[in-house]
Amino acid sequence: MAAQKQDDDRKSTIAEFNEAVNMTPAELEKWLGTDESNEAGQHSGDDGESVGHASGRRIIDLLRTKKSDLSDDDLAHMRKVVGYVHRHVKQRPSGDVSDTKWRYSLMNWGHDPLK
Repeated sequence: MAAQKQDDDRKSTIAEFNEAVNMTPAELEKWLGTDESNEAGQHSGDDGESVGHASGRRIIDLLRTKKSDLSDDDLAHMRKVVGYVHRHVKQRPSGDVSDTKWRYSLMNWGHDPLK
């Protein structure tokens, strides 16, 4: 019974992640190479990389990983991404968001709100 619940949780996490992340690995990779991507989000640490930018690189790896090869740590990061996207989408500013830090931050996490 516990194994079934674990399997259901795994499937649910993957489905929610795939719904929240609407950018392809190639789109995300290209985006992460831009100045706008590097400037968006909260920067912590000495390397100058934002939390979302680092997450974006991990998301690319997750998207390219076979579902059966995802580790518990991978699933935990997927849940973190889903939580971030859901929270951040609710903070949408008014007006045109095409060229905003809000959109750029979400895109670092693999979600383009204009798609």
